[in-house]
Amino acid sequence: MKIALIIPRNGEPDDSSFYDLKFVSKFLFSKKSFAYLLAIPTLAALTPPEHEIRVFDENIEEIDYEWGPDLVGISVRTMFAKQAYSISNEFRTRGVKTVLGGIHPSMCTEEAMEHCDAVVVGEAEELWAGLLKDAAAGSLQKVYRAERKIDMHTTPPPRWSVLPRDKYLADIVQTTKGCPFHCEFCSVYAYDGQGIRNKSVDQVLQEVRGVTSSVGGYQKKAIFFADDNIIANRKFSRELFRELKKLKIKWSCQASINISKDEETLKLMRESGCGSMLIGLESVSEQNLARMDKGINKKHDYLQAIRTIQAHGILVNGSFIVGYDFDTKESFDELIAFINEAKLLMPLINVLTPFPGTKLFQRLEKEGRILHKDWSKYDSKQVVFSPALLTPEELQQGYRKVISEIYSFESIYKKLDHYMKIGFWATYNTEDPMKLKHQLLFAVRLLSLLPGGAPGRAGFIFKILPDIFKGRARVSTILNLMAFNDFACSQRS
Repeated sequence: MKIALIIPRNGEPDDSSFYDLKFVSKFLFSKKSFAYLLAIPTLAALTPPEHEIRVFDENIEEIDYEWGPDLVGISVRTMFAKQAYSISNEFRTRGVKTVLGGIHPSMCTEEAMEHCDAVVVGEAEELWAGLLKDAAAGSLQKVYRAERKIDMHTTPPPRWSVLPRDKYLADIVQTTKGCPFHCEFCSVYAYDGQGIRNKSVDQVLQEVRGVTSSVGGYQKKAIFFADDNIIANRKFSRELFRELKKLKIKWSCQASINISKDEETLKLMRESGCGSMLIGLESVSEQNLARMDKGINKKHDYLQAIRTIQAHGILVNGSFIVGYDFDTKESFDELIAFINEAKLLMPLINVLTPFPGTKLFQRLEKEGRILHKDWSKYDSKQVVFSPALLTPEELQQGYRKVISEIYSFESIYKKLDHYMKIGFWATYNTEDPMKLKHQLLFAVRLLSLLPGGAPGRAGFIFKILPDIFKGRARVSTILNLMAFNDFACSQRS
C-alpha cells in the first residue's frame, strides 16, 4: 500500500507560537519548524517494508492530495484537531481510507470517529501492524484500542529517514513515558500512565547516534529529550547521563523542580552536555499550586532552586500558567516581578487550557465554565473558559501584558546582560567557538533585520553585536529571545 503519514498544521499559516519559533525559522532561511511529532517517524518504523511511505508535515510543506495514497494516518493533538479533521475529510471525499490517532482521538473517540474510517485509542505500537493488515484486506475496524501500556524495551528506533530533517531546528528523542505526578491540568498521566517506563540505555544511545550522525551532508545539531520528566527514574537517568558524556553532544530536556536537590545528577547532566531544562513552575501562588495538585513545587524555594541549577551551567526555562482559580488582576504584575527577580531568560507563559482527558476539563465542564469546544483555540494562548476571579477578557489582557513586558527588548537585554557579565556561556563558547566568518554572517543577518523592526529591535541589535564578537553570548539564545519578542509583538494586535 501507499501510506501517507501527516502532521497537521499548528494553527493558521501566519500564526506565531512560543513552541514553533517561526521567527528563528525565517531567520535561518532553510529551517521551517522547530521540531516534528515523534509519533510519525515511530509509525514509519513500525510499518513493514513492503509499504511505500510518504510524510507530509503541514508546518513545512503543503499536502499533495494528488499523490494517491491507499491509507492516510494522521497524528492529532487537541490544538490542531480541527485541521486534522479537515484533512481527513478531504481524503475521504477522494475515496481514501483515513486513520486518526494520538492523544486527542484517544480522549474524544466518538468525535474523532465522525471524521475518519478508524481511530487508534492509546499507544499504536502493538496495533499498527494489525491495522495495516486489515486495511490491505479492506476490513478496517472502526476502533483499535490498546489494552495495555507498551514495553518500551521492545520498540524500534524511529525511522527519521522519512522526514526532511534539514528543515527542522531540533531533533527529538524520548527515553521514558509516564509521569508519577497527577497535576489537574495535565493529560500526560491520563494517556501515558503514572508508572515510569523507559527504554534501555543502549536503545537511547543508538537513537542519539542516529540523529547526530552526519549522513549525506546532514550536520549534527542539538537534541531535545521529549520526556515529560527525564529524571523520573533517577537510576536510569544517571546511567544514561554517564553514557551520553562519551558522545560529546548538546542537549536540553524537561525535568521536575526536585532536580535542584540532587547535586550528583545535576553534575552528570552538565558534564553530559545538558545546556538547558524546562521546569514547570506553573504559578507563584501557593493557593494555585494546591488547586493544581502540584504539591511537589510547594516544597521548594523557586529562587534558590533556580540558582542551584544554574550554578551548574544549566539554564532554567520555567513555564507558567495564568488564569488559575486564585489569579486576580494583581497576579500578572506579581508574575512579572518574579520572572525579573529570578532573571529567567526564556520563560514560557501559557493561558490555562482545559484539555480533554484532564481532571481540569472534567471539573470546569461540570461547573459550566467551558466557553466552547473550538479546538483550534485550545492553543494555550487564547482563553476558552470562564476564570474564577477574572473575566475572560481580563485574563487575555493580563496574558498579553506579561509576555509584552518580559519579552520587550529592554527586559531581554537586561537579563541577558546579567548572564553575560557572570560569564554563563564562557565554557560553552570555549568548547564550541563560533568561527569569525560565521560571526560576520550572523552580524550581517542581524543588521538586515533593522528596517521595520519591532520597538527596541535596532537598539538591541547594536548592543548585542559586540558581545557576539567577544564570545559572551550564545547565538542560539539570541535567536530564541528574538523569536519570543516576535511572538509577543504578534499578540498585541
